[in-house]
Amino acid sequence: MKKLILLLMVVSFLISCKNESNQENSSVEETKKDSLAPVSDEMMETAVIYEANIRQYSPEGTFDAFTKDIPQLKELGVKVIWLMPMYPISEKNRKATGGKDVEDIEDPEERKKYLGSYYSISDYSAVNPEHGNMQDFDELVQTAHDNGMYVILDWVANHTGWDHAWITEHPEYYTKGKDGEITDPINDATGEPWGWTDVADLNFDNEELRQKMIEEMLFWVKEHDIDGFRADAAHSVPTDFWESAAKTLNEEKPLIMLAEAQDPKELFHNAFEMGYNWEGHHLMNEIAQGKKNAKDWDNYMKKIDTTFQEDDFLMNFVTNHDENSWAGTVRERMGDASEAMLAMTYTIPGMPLIYSGQEYDMDKRLLFFEKDTIPKTKGKIYPILEKLGELKNTNPALNGGKNKASYTAVKNSAEEKVLLFKREKEGETLYFIANMSKEPVSFTTEMQGNFKDYMGGTEFSVSKEQELKFNPWEYKILINK
Repeated sequence: MKKLILLLMVVSFLISCKNESNQENSSVEETKKDSLAPVSDEMMETAVIYEANIRQYSPEGTFDAFTKDIPQLKELGVKVIWLMPMYPISEKNRKATGGKDVEDIEDPEERKKYLGSYYSISDYSAVNPEHGNMQDFDELVQTAHDNGMYVILDWVANHTGWDHAWITEHPEYYTKGKDGEITDPINDATGEPWGWTDVADLNFDNEELRQKMIEEMLFWVKEHDIDGFRADAAHSVPTDFWESAAKTLNEEKPLIMLAEAQDPKELFHNAFEMGYNWEGHHLMNEIAQGKKNAKDWDNYMKKIDTTFQEDDFLMNFVTNHDENSWAGTVRERMGDASEAMLAMTYTIPGMPLIYSGQEYDMDKRLLFFEKDTIPKTKGKIYPILEKLGELKNTNPALNGGKNKASYTAVKNSAEEKVLLFKREKEGETLYFIANMSKEPVSFTTEMQGNFKDYMGGTEFSVSKEQELKFNPWEYKILINK
């Protein structure tokens, strides 16, 4: 009997120890999960966002290969990582390079190299095995959080791939053509298909679809601790859906919501934190190509000031996955103006974007439907991004979010060629001056004072009406001494 009592005491002791250990582990896990402060307006004032193309980021194309480089992104001032779609990709109607369909390629070995579009999703709640497994994904998110960075997912609500289970289980979720068959996305303006034949258009008139889509988004927030979404073709989905989704998602925790839309102003406020600066980006391309000038940029900023609300803000960029693969590299589109335009994306109001490979002077169009790899050698651009990132992170005059620093155009005598503006906040002043032309320019300005040339690290003094001379595409960022 004594032996039995002793045995029961030992078992009880071991169970108690195990429970304490589990509680300690749970506490450690909870502390680790909550180690990153919630998304806030203050964080977004100073953030740089990095678009991660997992497939092309490394020769392996895996989560793990990207994860090991996350600590290095701090050197560039990155606070937000946007992951391009990393979900399983449909095989049916899969696209190949050159506008072909994989199904039309007879050689089975040739077919294998076409991996399909990231945006043709067969399952919203799984990861593409091409990149690894869900544990690998969770480690990526945790590593980002441990390094003070937030992770947002590319969310493709407008359409699914043709292999998605909803095609057979819920055909009522999809848009139907005249013959009653599920159709690929249609251009509402023309009534004609966009040519996105590898995806099936979702019909947001269906209330059950709306609820299911929000559930799929919640899965990533609740189960995998992600910090927001970049909404692909957000303008193609009803705004009231995004408003409903944002309300539900933000009840779980504060999130970053980024809208990809040509005209994002209607999508703000109750749905999105930030929109794409597509119009500004296209104007930068046109200025670089001599089709527009510095005065056109001043007019554009006046337009933003009158059409957007004060707390709206935009993501600024010289490249992204769409521009790189379809419109051309930064060098192709912007030529010698590339660096001045890059500096602009950091100094105008908003949040600057770095796309995978941009930091390594990438001068090639990444293949979209098959495996490719970015360069990984630091050249000219990496140290420039380091300096710009540090300035963006630390100088209130570059705050770019809902409580952004002021932006004021400064008069000069060559306003069609010279872009000159001032940013101010909390006693900090910053001037951006750039010759936005391919010819040398001499000009005078009403600005005056003693400054630090931030990029050059030298002193810069200017008096009122002093003649300044800038080489083609030369720029300066002037800050308080």
